Amino acid sequence: MERSRKGTDAGTLGKIAILGGGNIGSAMARGFVQSGDISAGDVIVTRRQVGTLEPLRRLGCTVHSDNIRAVREASMVIVAVRPRQMQGLLQQITPALKPGRHVLISTVTGVSIATIRQLVGEGIWIVRAMPNTAVAVRESMTCISAPGLPENIRHRVVRLFRLVGETVEIDEEYMTPATALCACGVAFFLRAIRAASQGGIEIGFHGEEALLMAAQTARGAATLLLRSGQHPEKEIDKVTTPRGCTISGLNEMEHHGFSSAMIKGIVVSAHKADKLLENNNDA
Repeated sequence: MERSRKGTDAGTLGKIAILGGGNIGSAMARGFVQSGDISAGDVIVTRRQVGTLEPLRRLGCTVHSDNIRAVREASMVIVAVRPRQMQGLLQQITPALKPGRHVLISTVTGVSIATIRQLVGEGIWIVRAMPNTAVAVRESMTCISAPGLPENIRHRVVRLFRLVGETVEIDEEYMTPATALCACGVAFFLRAIRAASQGGIEIGFHGEEALLMAAQTARGAATLLLRSGQHPEKEIDKVTTPRGCTISGLNEMEHHGFSSAMIKGIVVSAHKADKLLENNNDA
């Protein structure tokens, strides 16, 4: 596993086609443009309901519903559709994919590189990437699997996603667990922040104040870990004093299964993603 940090060494990445302008596809487009290293004019986003992409059009991106045209105009093609749409889309665009030119990046849950290879044939560079919706604000945790790719192509993909957050390169067998921990994980942490804000309301703060306080506190806690590299318990020890209010609150949460619930949620999501992989491999 290799970890890369955010940077601005984008170099020349060429035009990027994002096929599927849903939540994650649109978030990637916004993040790439906001990085300042990719021109909005070099980002192409497709979707059947083109009207929903109007915010991206106003941003300067090219938006339309023609997947073939988008592939022909780009060198990096990101597939960001639902798993059940993947086969039909790949069959549609395969005639436009050119070996030695196109890098095909799939963000689709539960579809293996081997399955994609069967559909598009040999010669196309294939990568799996799992960003999360924080890519829109350039704070994604993106896991990348690029087995067998030339070093320069692999590095090009890593550079792209490093513009919008942290990247970790992993073996493909870990992409399903990464989906649960990083992609689903955004929702888990947002729910934890919501719960903290609700607690803040109960102890006397107005809703907007409580949400700001909870979200910034969560941001601060995450930043402490990322910058220090410390284990969470070392930072927890700094705010838990004997007979103090922090340890009392932590113990009460643990009595009600706080850590256990988070762990079980991640495991259940991983099992669900595994089933998606099995179903897609059987298709």
